[in-house]
Amino acid sequence: MAEKSSITGGDEVSFRDRLATVDATGKRKWVFAHKPHGKFYNIRTLVSLVFFAILITLPFIYVDGRPLFLFNIPSARFIIFGKVFWPQDFFIFGLTMVTFVVFIVLFTAAFGRLFCGWVCPQTIFMEMLFRKIEFWIDGDGPAQKLLKNAPWTTEKIAKRVAKHLIFFAISFLIANLFLSYIIGVKDLWKIITGPLHEHVAGLLSITIFSSVFYGVYAFFREQVCTVVCPYGRLQSVLLDNNSMIVAYDYKRGEPRGKFTKTDNELGDCIDCFQCVKVCPTAIDIRNGTQMECVGCTACIDACDHMMEKVGRAKGLIRYASEKGIKNNEKLHYSTRMKLYTGLLCLLVLILAALLITRKDVDATIMRTPGQLYQERGADSLSNLYNIKIANKTIYDIPLTVKVEEEGGTVEIVGDKTIAVKKEDESSGTFFVVLPRQAVTKHKNSIKLGLYQGSRKIAVLQTNFLGPF
Repeated sequence: MAEKSSITGGDEVSFRDRLATVDATGKRKWVFAHKPHGKFYNIRTLVSLVFFAILITLPFIYVDGRPLFLFNIPSARFIIFGKVFWPQDFFIFGLTMVTFVVFIVLFTAAFGRLFCGWVCPQTIFMEMLFRKIEFWIDGDGPAQKLLKNAPWTTEKIAKRVAKHLIFFAISFLIANLFLSYIIGVKDLWKIITGPLHEHVAGLLSITIFSSVFYGVYAFFREQVCTVVCPYGRLQSVLLDNNSMIVAYDYKRGEPRGKFTKTDNELGDCIDCFQCVKVCPTAIDIRNGTQMECVGCTACIDACDHMMEKVGRAKGLIRYASEKGIKNNEKLHYSTRMKLYTGLLCLLVLILAALLITRKDVDATIMRTPGQLYQERGADSLSNLYNIKIANKTIYDIPLTVKVEEEGGTVEIVGDKTIAVKKEDESSGTFFVVLPRQAVTKHKNSIKLGLYQGSRKIAVLQTNFLGPF
């Protein structure tokens, strides 16, 4: 038996026990969403244009010969704001992931699924690109439904072929775009322009990416948000009655009924179902917050348009909190939201500080295993060390090692410097020589400076073994 609830404030209603896009037999119900119109839709269109501009432009921006952003997972090489991150920097990525999780929890608790509806790539590509192309070719929701049920005429075949060819072409462009974030636009251009037999793996990757994007936006669609995306699944535990959500004002709208000019006993909801018809996930927002709701605001625009037509106040469906609707309060920037915003800003500042203070040259010094001290005449002792250096800059760097304590010297085996090529790793071996009187115990702590010319890059601490 279905659970009963009176969340809408009127008669008890039965909550559905399945997704809105799945029928009682478990079969997929296709969503023929009507085209939204209104203030929020126009603003979202502008936001999507900015999103597309940034997404397309970023791979082509280079700083000091490096892409501004690169996420080369196969090579474990990441570039963020022009800075290279190597595997030894993964602790920063660990902190980034922790910060991101906390950010998501706090942001959702305060502002609901604002991200999903406004800047999530899945939503923007689906609603602001592929859906608009579908409206242009197949028509609005009712026309799409008629076309699907219509016999296979020349017109239907032409529309189907045109739509899916365009869908796949755009998916191919998106695949190339995302691949440019992984391997860089220069390497991508080599794959595109080079001989086919030299780039079989690259072409296969592009084909797979294109097919995945095509499958998602042509067929899978809203199921990504309701079945695949973990954020959609988690929103029910992240939201509370103070969270900002797209909500139906049941206190004002109930009891709902068809519009009449004389009946004043009904609420403002005229039961026109326009909010359901424009919903890309086919839910009825009047049943309360649901897992499928991505906060796209299409229902707000549709409801405001109907309220305007019947001469009633807008905002029957609006951004609000459950507590705000219950207490007839307008949504405001509460103390809770301010605290969460402050904490989010603090987390971002901490992460930014880690990125800014990260060193361009990392070095690890280890005393050669199995080696004891060596006597250098009657007044000196030496230890043998190995050094590994990662150069994250775009310049070749010749490095020298110096003992920070007075009287100590360094003898590099081979050349006088350790040459490290740009964006590469190198290693070297050297002796540290100390006066016998400076070695007072068996294990002595010493500091070694890493120098590029006369400029000190880093100071490393290690142990020097003596005879005591």
